[in-house]
Amino acid sequence: MARRLLYWTRNKNLPDTPVCRYFRNLISQSMIDRRSFFSLLGVGGAGLYVTGCSSTPKAALVERVGLGLFSIPHLLEEDFEGTMRLLADMGYKEIEIYGPYPFSVPAVHEMWAALTPQLGFGISGYFGMKPEALRGLLDEVGLSVPSLHVDLDTLRERIDETGEAVRILGASYAGIAAIPEEERTTLDDYRRLADEFNEIGRRADERGFRFMYHNHGYGLTDMEGSIPLNVMLERIDPSVVSLEMDIYWTVAGGGDPIEYLQNWPDHYRLMHVKDMAELVRFEGNGDNPEEWMALFPFIASVGAGVLDIDAIIAEASVAGVEHFYVERDLAPDPIDMLQTSYDYLSSL
Repeated sequence: MARRLLYWTRNKNLPDTPVCRYFRNLISQSMIDRRSFFSLLGVGGAGLYVTGCSSTPKAALVERVGLGLFSIPHLLEEDFEGTMRLLADMGYKEIEIYGPYPFSVPAVHEMWAALTPQLGFGISGYFGMKPEALRGLLDEVGLSVPSLHVDLDTLRERIDETGEAVRILGASYAGIAAIPEEERTTLDDYRRLADEFNEIGRRADERGFRFMYHNHGYGLTDMEGSIPLNVMLERIDPSVVSLEMDIYWTVAGGGDPIEYLQNWPDHYRLMHVKDMAELVRFEGNGDNPEEWMALFPFIASVGAGVLDIDAIIAEASVAGVEHFYVERDLAPDPIDMLQTSYDYLSSL
């Protein structure tokens, strides 16, 4: 840990001042751990600036605040264009969209249609627009789409169509929100999937985008003597596959977001940022949507809960996370959530 912190201070091009030398000496002698370091400094680079150990003006940890659109489906269904303008006016710069899309495989459309009555909305994909028209609207209001959630079968069978969607939208990442439950029942399933992800990642790279995997909270408890997500991370090639961490589901599944960012910094490039009203865990292993939805009521707006958002974001910035999306699944008070979460995240 001390070695990682020393590397971080050296690679921020910090000046050779007494304050900087003091902290470097503490770290190099293993006299201070990561949590104490950030507590003393006031979280990362911002604290270094305050203490005088910075060669540049203070910068925001999150320069382009994004939003996962699954947070506000009812607003999108009521007035998609107006909602995009609202997000831009609030200060949001990026959005992440979710499927299915016109190019998604038929089975996904059938599953989505079956879920629509339970969810209470049916809008997704390009939200009733042609992809070119969607891109034009977003360009007009000043929003970009760095990433989109697809599904595993569509990536397996229609990666060319996925690549075309990515190209039209100007995205860099496309990937899955979760592995179907029936495909991850054993540790060998996780090994096989990691190898398949590498192959999908290579095919995606040939088509100009990066395959991403968003873990939904399962795979964080012991299975056959190992933690499945760890087994996957050891096999995944970060040169062709990137991970999107959801800090809420990571905690709900029994994981520590900071430890994962520290142990696998080359893997994580995107993040869903949402808070917990109180510390909660899955009833089981977080294997299915029923367990996920049972914890929806405990999701809080960013900064309004018990998670150490400041420390997680600081660690994510060090690890190389590029995109931070506010997310509160099916937010009950979306306007308030959007403003509160944006204000908190943009202030770091």
